[in-house]
Amino acid sequence: MARDPKYDILFTPLAIGPKTARNRFYQVPHCTGAGIMSPGSQAGHRGVKAEGGWAVVTTEACSIDPQTESEPTHLASLWDDQDVANLRHMTDVAHKYGALAGVELWHTGHGTANLQTRGVSYAVHQWAPTSWKGLQAYSHEAEPEELKALTGKWVEAAKRGRDAGFDLIYVYGAHRSLFAQFLMPNTNHRTDQYGGSFENRARLWIETLTAVKQAVGADCAVVARFCVDQLMGPGGVEVAEDGVRFIEYAERHGVIDLWDLNISRYSEWIEDAGTSKFYKSNHQGPWIREARKAAKAPVVSVGRFTSPDEMVEVIASGQSDFIGAARPSIADPYLPKKIEEGRNEDIRECIGCNVCISRWERGARIVCTQNATAMEEYRRGWHPEKFTKTKSPSSVLVVGGGPAGLECARVLGQRGHDVHLCEKEKELGGSLRYITRYPGLAEWGRIVSYRELQLEKLKNVEVHLGLGEMTADDVLGYGADKVVLATGSSWSPDGMSAITWGSLPGADATTPAMLTPEQVMAGKEVGARIIVLDADGYFTGLAMAELMADQGKDVTIVTNYDAVGPMHEYTAEKGLFQRMMIEKGIREMTGHWLERIETEGNRLRLIAYDIYRDGYVRAPGPETGKPPRRVGTAVMPLDCDSVILVTARIANDGLYRALKERRAEWRREGIQGIYQAGDCYAPRMIADAIFEGHRIARELEGANPQEPLPVRREMTRWGPENYLQPWE
Repeated sequence: MARDPKYDILFTPLAIGPKTARNRFYQVPHCTGAGIMSPGSQAGHRGVKAEGGWAVVTTEACSIDPQTESEPTHLASLWDDQDVANLRHMTDVAHKYGALAGVELWHTGHGTANLQTRGVSYAVHQWAPTSWKGLQAYSHEAEPEELKALTGKWVEAAKRGRDAGFDLIYVYGAHRSLFAQFLMPNTNHRTDQYGGSFENRARLWIETLTAVKQAVGADCAVVARFCVDQLMGPGGVEVAEDGVRFIEYAERHGVIDLWDLNISRYSEWIEDAGTSKFYKSNHQGPWIREARKAAKAPVVSVGRFTSPDEMVEVIASGQSDFIGAARPSIADPYLPKKIEEGRNEDIRECIGCNVCISRWERGARIVCTQNATAMEEYRRGWHPEKFTKTKSPSSVLVVGGGPAGLECARVLGQRGHDVHLCEKEKELGGSLRYITRYPGLAEWGRIVSYRELQLEKLKNVEVHLGLGEMTADDVLGYGADKVVLATGSSWSPDGMSAITWGSLPGADATTPAMLTPEQVMAGKEVGARIIVLDADGYFTGLAMAELMADQGKDVTIVTNYDAVGPMHEYTAEKGLFQRMMIEKGIREMTGHWLERIETEGNRLRLIAYDIYRDGYVRAPGPETGKPPRRVGTAVMPLDCDSVILVTARIANDGLYRALKERRAEWRREGIQGIYQAGDCYAPRMIADAIFEGHRIARELEGANPQEPLPVRREMTRWGPENYLQPWE
């Protein structure tokens, strides 16, 4: 099907300095966790986007020299020829599919701890330790001659980028990078030629842009990524002040071929990579439109765009010349091609959960809730749109229409199996049926709607709803060759958690005053004074608290963690959740748990204790039968009307266990194997449940699909011939 003509504007070419982008789809720099040490994964992830129609694909932040590195998180680097060789794989595959390749050269000033190289980073000042992965990491206030040398290092990195085949060279100055630190009034207190006036604060960035332009500008486009407003008021960059002023200043110097514009609070980049919980698409639009007035060079900006109609409005209105995307390009690498082919309904839309970011922030590769193939392109050989057709079609029964079951059925159908998806409820979605009713999480419903539509298109997939709980007899007698159980999980009704390694004395969600999250969402009555007991540490505890606060309840969260919802430190949402709690009057008691829950008439008394109440002095040696520390006994009684137990999820594996007990009957009934996908195997994040459903469907013909097949590893080969002892 041809594309709708109203989208033609998205497919017009546009020059970027000496290069031309084939359309207006631009994958802006984003981290993957591949860095420089996994060149196959780096190339595979960017390459499938180029194949999917993105006109530009760029690296993550790329260090210019060992003075600025990011361990334990993994980024690219262009320190030497070995880096050039590794990144060449990415540019080759981008060019193979007609895309331009960009590299985001950066230096983070006092934002770098250099835990691996042990270097001391140049900065605008010798500031106190940075709060970003750099506790006790001080920087060096660079002298003017050191800043000149740093510009030279940037030029050398730019030349290496050109030699690696990159078409666009970034001189990165957004977020908390070195150039931003020099430009910001409240961080630059210098009195030399690099401080004071606007021109002086902008000097280092302009000098570096000029030098890079002179060095590689004939061969490569020079791009500036600029945070036009740091959302800090007059202490930081404001769009109507230094934001517009810097754009005009750089334009007068003629050193910019493309502006990559965004907004972000200096210390909280969720203001750029906003989750759907807090921000809608194009939330940066008002700031970008203001900055765009000053830009003569083309502009790219982001906004978690997934709607083709909104993309057209962004281009047609003049807000931006390119549709910038990081997370939407991860969720659907084929987004441009689907629009071009008139298949808008097939777009796998980003849900804005920031699970991708959360993995990278923990030092691992990104994953995606919507796209199970993200970062699996090279090591597993997975393609987001192409599936190896099975040579031995099977009749497969999938029990459970939650995220794992839906994805498994979709991929099995794509591969040519005869699939029957059976769901006990009258609608698909599993736990997402109620999670999408949590405050701000409606867009997570895209997980279900996308897969539901894809299943409708597959003639070899049947979906059966409202069947009730399937029994072992039902499964054994169904007539399927293979069975995948995706029966999900349920919140523990007895307060089981990893703190007590068992149930919590007195906890019982079958009683009126105690509830699980499912019961709350099903409408079970809740009292006026609420305590949310949270050992889960992610979104559910906070969602329960916010729901209750919105109903006018008195709410306290009690958690064993040092902070409420610590997972949100990694999704970048921590600060916004803390502000929400303050504004809605939600109290918190961190670092505490319960000894027991006591029922007193219509009220509850929770016996809380500090998890570190035991003595700090350990016994000098083993004493059999005695704890090694003084046993603490201090408690704090807490009174309330209702307790919401967000302590642990329990796998709904009863059906599997019943079938396993009758394993001798499988062969007689023609069943070759029964497997578990998602939470019924082990409760986990939605992205991981979907991944497992996807993986089992890809590997169904293997000897044991329950066990993942080996992946292609990227390793440095090592041997005695590599080892030198310079001290000998």
